[in-house]
Amino acid sequence: MKKEAIKTLGALKASGYQSKSIKDELRDNLIENIKQKKNTFQGIHGYENTVIPELERAILSRHNINLLGLRGQAKTRLARMMVQLLDAYIPVVEGSEINDDPLAPISRYAVELIAEKGDDTPITWLPREDRFAEKLATPDVTVADLIGDVDPIKAANLKLSYADDRVIHYGMIPRANRCIFVINELPDLQARIQVALFNILQEGDIQIRGFKLRLALDMQFVFTANPEDYTNRGSIVTPLKDRIGSQILTHYPERVETARTITAQEAQLDTRQSESVYVPELAKDLLEQISFEARESEYVDVKSGVSARMSITAFENLLSTAERRALLSGDRETTVRLADFLGVIPAITGKVELVYEGEQEGADFVANALMEAAVKTLFPNYFPKVEKLEKHGDETPYDDLISWFFNSNGFELLNEFDDATYKAKLDEVPPLDVLIADYQPEIDPKDVYFEKEFILWGLTQYKKLSKYRYSKGMQFQDPYGNYISGL
Repeated sequence: MKKEAIKTLGALKASGYQSKSIKDELRDNLIENIKQKKNTFQGIHGYENTVIPELERAILSRHNINLLGLRGQAKTRLARMMVQLLDAYIPVVEGSEINDDPLAPISRYAVELIAEKGDDTPITWLPREDRFAEKLATPDVTVADLIGDVDPIKAANLKLSYADDRVIHYGMIPRANRCIFVINELPDLQARIQVALFNILQEGDIQIRGFKLRLALDMQFVFTANPEDYTNRGSIVTPLKDRIGSQILTHYPERVETARTITAQEAQLDTRQSESVYVPELAKDLLEQISFEARESEYVDVKSGVSARMSITAFENLLSTAERRALLSGDRETTVRLADFLGVIPAITGKVELVYEGEQEGADFVANALMEAAVKTLFPNYFPKVEKLEKHGDETPYDDLISWFFNSNGFELLNEFDDATYKAKLDEVPPLDVLIADYQPEIDPKDVYFEKEFILWGLTQYKKLSKYRYSKGMQFQDPYGNYISGL
């Protein structure tokens, strides 16, 4: 019998439907997915061998779950994706506030309705999309919000005494019966509110204003939290931690390639940006490397973390910088330049928490330092490493380039250059072509000019050239020649 034809309790019984707890639902559907080699958590990258196996084991164990990790590690997204493991629809007693199972009612309303109408009790079908509830834990959350409270208006309308349990207004948790319930940032929840969750997690009891109701709530709890050594705002009380079956540690991407995949998937780009702005492969790696540098930086509070959202918003800023430049210069299409990375500074400064030393230097300085550190880290992956100590007279692959700058009066790349002028300017430096031909012979022709600029930036990090940034653009010079000319 089709779901649409089952509208009463009698029809439900005749269909052979059997009740199942939400934890069994999740478990059974996960087992089917695993057997069919189906990826339950599609779009989650970097967790294939770490977080996802632990999460699947917790679901198979029917555990309530705590996802513990720094910001921007997809904790809430993982919780939301668990909805896909629920059955498409479940039957509910029509009019029930707490999604009563028609075959196992727990509320007074449902029990009395079934006692009155029997097999004629009307039922509705609840889709899986409506079986997810979420609450951000903030200091102002009350027991009434989560559990419930006495409703004087209901008591007056129904002409009932406060001693009657029908005057209770249920909170978010009872209303999420037979659903996945997520509490984000659990340590921010006041300790006395956390205590109110004890019995719900373990025994199924809820207490409201002196009422002790034995409501066998059927729920899958998922909590998210930052590590307790980071948050000074509160912690998870020990008895509550004891009642959470599995605590799973999340983490940031371990490889630049994984981070690139996440950024490409999550960035919100206008179609016109995607079509008019080309992003070299090196530029994508460089953008992600900035986040990796930030997570190791002496200026950044590592306990706070550096969210994956930093790379996503920085990528959006990078394309917008190139797009704006092209609009001003009249180019219909353009390629990202290394100088365009200066446009991502606002995305960095708003996403990193600085330690005392970083605050002293300033957010703008730290953002520039992270970009330059990223260039220095990636440089040896593309071109010969610049040794710190070189013997006098030893030849290096960069001698011709450095000599060119020594004999020139400086070299400027202005922000206002259109693409043709930008390329022509870089073509004025022949040693750059030699380096590209020798060490990147298979490079995509569209990436050549970005890598030329990358060589200049890289050599400034190794003190082989000097770089000066001013309002109109960037100037590169031989550091010693510049000093001599100054004399």
